[in-house]
Amino acid sequence: MRRLSWFNVTSLTLGFAFLYLPMVILVIYSFNASKLVTVWAGFSTKWYGELIQNEAFLDAAWVTLKVAVISSTFATILGTMAAYVLVRGGRFLGRTLFSGMIYAPLVMPEVITGLSLLLLFIGIGLDRGVLTIVLAHTTFSMCYVSVVVSSRLVSFDRSLEEAALDLGSSPWEAFRLVTLPIIAPAVISGWLLAFTLSLDDLVIASFTSGPSATTLPIKIFSAVRLGVSPEINALSTIMIAIVTVGVISASLVSKRNSLRAQKDAQAAERANG
Repeated sequence: MRRLSWFNVTSLTLGFAFLYLPMVILVIYSFNASKLVTVWAGFSTKWYGELIQNEAFLDAAWVTLKVAVISSTFATILGTMAAYVLVRGGRFLGRTLFSGMIYAPLVMPEVITGLSLLLLFIGIGLDRGVLTIVLAHTTFSMCYVSVVVSSRLVSFDRSLEEAALDLGSSPWEAFRLVTLPIIAPAVISGWLLAFTLSLDDLVIASFTSGPSATTLPIKIFSAVRLGVSPEINALSTIMIAIVTVGVISASLVSKRNSLRAQKDAQAAERANG
């Protein structure tokens, strides 16, 4: 096993400190009893209670979760369909234009995307609210799902589909019973990526949201402009805790599945031997 040099250890330490030290400080000051963020006045959890009673933050969090779930679901469906057409459709009229329109949001600045969607909604007379945010998030996150799913479809063994077709399955049954279960990890990954992008979006949502629908990033940004309050620290700590639990749970599940696969492979080898 190759040992780490002092340079690598120092670089890793500085890199992790740069990334995670601000989060640690934020978590510590979320338990600060003082209303002044930079002045420590003792340990207290009162700001978590204040956050639970803050209806503005709770309403924004509910809108954000609702938009993220709906938009990521639509983005996953449309992105999977687009990836299937690009990988399996072969050459067809307008393929270059179609692929360019699918991947354009990847390189398009979010300000341009948000402004163009705003002008579209104004042009068609659609009032800004939850619907417009969902449409906007579906539009820009669909391309990410398409990239993830298409990368899996490229390496997919098509002989499995051909075997299902030879056994009497229709194309839809072959896709539903054979292709979809195999590419399901990529589809789920695309959904999670679209969900994360929707939760984190500020620029596009600021163009497409209205007074009746304010997302959590917009609410936090508006509050920070007036000064960082301990409630924002408490909210950020809760979000960090949720993400941490999710990452650890996913790692444990992945490790357990890997160990199970290794045991199954060893059992199969012993049976064949």
